[in-house]
Amino acid sequence: MTTAMGAALRRIQLGNALSAFGNGFTVPFLFIYVSQVRDLGAGTAGMVLMTFAVSALVVLPFVGRAIDRRGPLPVAVVGTVSAAVGSMGMGLASTESLVFAAAAALGAGIAVIQPTLATMIVWCSTPTTRSRAFAMQFFLNNLGLGLGGLLGGQLVDTSDPGSFVRLFAIESVMFLVLGAAVATVRLPKAPKVEDAVPTDEGAKGGWRTLLGDRAMVQLCVLGFVMFFACYGQFESGLAAFAVEVTRISPATLGIALAANTAAIVLAQFVVLKLVEGHRRSRVMALVGVIWTVAWVAAGVSGLIPGAHGVATALLISTYALFGIGESMLSPTVAPLVADLAPARLVGQYNSAFALVKQLALAIGPAVGGLMAGGGLYVAYIAMVIACSLAITALALRLGRRLTPEQDNPLLAKAQRRAKPSEERTAVPA
Repeated sequence: MTTAMGAALRRIQLGNALSAFGNGFTVPFLFIYVSQVRDLGAGTAGMVLMTFAVSALVVLPFVGRAIDRRGPLPVAVVGTVSAAVGSMGMGLASTESLVFAAAAALGAGIAVIQPTLATMIVWCSTPTTRSRAFAMQFFLNNLGLGLGGLLGGQLVDTSDPGSFVRLFAIESVMFLVLGAAVATVRLPKAPKVEDAVPTDEGAKGGWRTLLGDRAMVQLCVLGFVMFFACYGQFESGLAAFAVEVTRISPATLGIALAANTAAIVLAQFVVLKLVEGHRRSRVMALVGVIWTVAWVAAGVSGLIPGAHGVATALLISTYALFGIGESMLSPTVAPLVADLAPARLVGQYNSAFALVKQLALAIGPAVGGLMAGGGLYVAYIAMVIACSLAITALALRLGRRLTPEQDNPLLAKAQRRAKPSEERTAVPA
């Protein structure tokens, strides 16, 4: 990695961390804000959360082509401005129509930001440094969200709407800081994307190319199952199971969520050193095994109500194990998306994978919530265990389609270096 690439990457990562910090001020309190502080009711609050997902699903199919035609910088700036306007609008809105309009702008802005940042990280890294770059982004995201949520909890007052206006104002400013950071960065051309300077002709046929790429399609299917079985259950099925079946208090549920964040923050770089020496497909397969153990622990926690301390420990362990799995995926999945993409379609591939993630995050809570609402907890645990096992099977199947460079660039590079050495030292028969 060149000095220019490193400087650009540091600026992007700093802006990303600050925006995550601002996001943390509002995310934990959004439902309470809409339903109680603005007195619009729980139903409206639920629809607002759905609006975030719908607006993201509407814009994401077009974001990839815009990135590949115009470049990630202008698209990212548009996303940050939309998110900033939506965030500030959310803080000032007092009617249903204004809240929905603000939620649409905020959701669309965040949806645009995600693949543009991923594309910029690809441009500022090489195949051998990309895993570490994405791991750092994931680490800073979680650290920023955690710190923002912690400070936001100290500032918020449900009896004072003005305290929420301050929270949304902080989030809005942080989005603008991210916009300023990416607008002033000088993007180098990494070897992987040396021909990715956007042109109208180069970006045509993006979806056709992507859908014809069997490895990418398999990765998208795998990604959907991953996000459905983990992220899509945190605020719906798993939370309901913890409260209704394991019988933990909401305060203890907060501790479990903190354990998830702590596991990510503490384990990220330890895990990174371990996964860098192994094939990406095998790492993803191992995540499926870890999440299977996590869901089994959650299920067992609901079978021992008499031993409340043990049940609580098992439930907290579930969230911590999910965090360890997430820390293994951060240096694995996003770099693999980049390495599968043709140089001219990096934005398209990143946007498509973000769309798959958003679909899973929309469908996962709905399925989990419906099953929890119907009391189908045994079937629910069986379903998510089956999904976790499917992650392992799908990852191993994907591994058979990947080249050595795609499955682990560092390992492939080491093997190429070792091969000439072995040939030089070989003794003729």
